[in-house]
Amino acid sequence: MIRLTFDYNNALDFISEADLKNYQEEINHHYLALRNKTGKGSDFLGWMGLPEQTHAHVLDKIEKTAAGLRKKSDIFVVIGIGGSYLGARAVIEALNHHFPHLKKENGAPVILYAGQNISEDYLHDLLTILDEKDYSLAVISKSGTTTEPAIAFRILRSHLENKYGVEEARRRIVAITDKEKGALKQLADEEGYETFVVPDDVGGRYSVLTPVGLLPIAVAGFDIRAMLDGAKRMKDHIGKDYSIAVNPVSAYAVVRNELYRKGKTTEIMVNYEPRLFYFTEWWKQLYGESEGKENKGIFPAGVSFTTDLHSMGQYIQDGLRNIFETVISVELPDNELKVPEDDKNLDKLNYIAGMPIHQVNRQAELGTTLAHLDGGVPNLRITIPRVNEEIMGEMIYFFEMACALSGYILGVNPFDQPGVEAYKKNMFALLGKPGFEKETEEIKKRLD
Repeated sequence: MIRLTFDYNNALDFISEADLKNYQEEINHHYLALRNKTGKGSDFLGWMGLPEQTHAHVLDKIEKTAAGLRKKSDIFVVIGIGGSYLGARAVIEALNHHFPHLKKENGAPVILYAGQNISEDYLHDLLTILDEKDYSLAVISKSGTTTEPAIAFRILRSHLENKYGVEEARRRIVAITDKEKGALKQLADEEGYETFVVPDDVGGRYSVLTPVGLLPIAVAGFDIRAMLDGAKRMKDHIGKDYSIAVNPVSAYAVVRNELYRKGKTTEIMVNYEPRLFYFTEWWKQLYGESEGKENKGIFPAGVSFTTDLHSMGQYIQDGLRNIFETVISVELPDNELKVPEDDKNLDKLNYIAGMPIHQVNRQAELGTTLAHLDGGVPNLRITIPRVNEEIMGEMIYFFEMACALSGYILGVNPFDQPGVEAYKKNMFALLGKPGFEKETEEIKKRLD
C-alpha cells in the first residue's frame, strides 16, 4: 500500500472531470508503450525496472564500499552535474540533519559537491576545506569528458594524490561510469579505482535508483534498500490499474497536461520543508529536460514556503495567470517544538502558545492554498506522511513515471535532451577546442 496521495480537487474550477476522462484511452496506450518499449526513447527505459531488478550483489557492494569510505572520510565529495548529482543530493538533504556540517551523529561524512559549476572561487574554497579534512570522492560521468565534472575531477584527483600519495588516492576514488567505454572508464581501469556502472539504458535524470544515487546516499548513512522498497511499492501499485480515478501517476500526468492546454504553462513546485529544496531542484531537471523541446512544455519552477511567500508570493497571488502549483505536503515532522508562552506578549503570539510549530506551518499552507485559489491559481497536492527512505523512493518513482507519461501526452521524447548540446558547442568553440575551428570562426564573426 503506497503512502503518497494525490489530490487535484483544487484544480477543478479550471478543468473538468469530463475533460480528464477523455485522456483515459491515451493514458492506457502510453502505459502499454512504456511496458512494451514501443514509444519514443524506448532505448532508455531501464529505470522502470530498477526497484526490483537491482541485484543483491550490487547493493552488497555499494554498502560495503560506502562503509569503507565512511571510516576514512570526514568529507565525501560527489563530482557530477545534472542527473549525476541532483538525485543523490535531493535524497541526502531530505533525510539529513539540517546542519550536518555542524552535527555528526551517524558517523557519516559530510557530503559536498563539485563539478556542478565552473566557479574558480567555489573550487578554491572547497580545496581549502579539503586541505584540513580527510576525504574521498565519487566521480560520476558516463563519458568522463563532460566539461564541468571533468575539470573538478582533474583538480581534486591531483589534490588527493598530493595529499595522500598516488596509491592511497586510488583507494579514495570511486568511478561511476559506463560499463566498458569512455575516458573515465579507461582511466578507472588504468588506475584501479573501485567502479560502479551507469546502465546504458538509463539516462542521467532517471538514474537516482542506480549506483549514481545509491552510492552517495549509502555513504551519507541512509538505507538504500528501504528506498528501493518504496519505489517498488509505487511501481506495483500503479501497475495494477491505469485509471485516472485511482492511479495517482495517471491523474498527475493528465491534470498537468490539461492545465497546460488551458494556458497554465508554468508549474511551481511548492514545499513547506526546507530539506525538500533539492528535491524540487531534481524535479525541475527531470521535467524541464524531459518536456522542454519542440517549442513545447510546461516550465518547471520551484518555491520554498513560507520563505518565498515574502518574495515570490506577490507574483503568485497577483501576477500573470499562466501558473499552477503542485504542493508537497508533509503530514508529520520528525520532532516536536511548541510555541512558548510569554508573559509580556509583545509580539502578540500568545494566541498560539502551546501549539506545535508544524501545526502553525500547516495552517500557513492551508491559508496560502485558499488565497492562491482565490487569486486564480490551480493547486495540486501531493501528500506524504513524513520524510524517510521509503517515502522518498515512492516519490522518486511517482515523478519519474508521471514524467514519462506526461512527455508522451505532450508528444515529445521524454528521454533525450538535444537542446543541451547547443551551449556546449559554443563554449568549446570559444575555448578553442580542437575540432571546433569552423564554429570558432563563426562565433568570432558574430562577436565582432
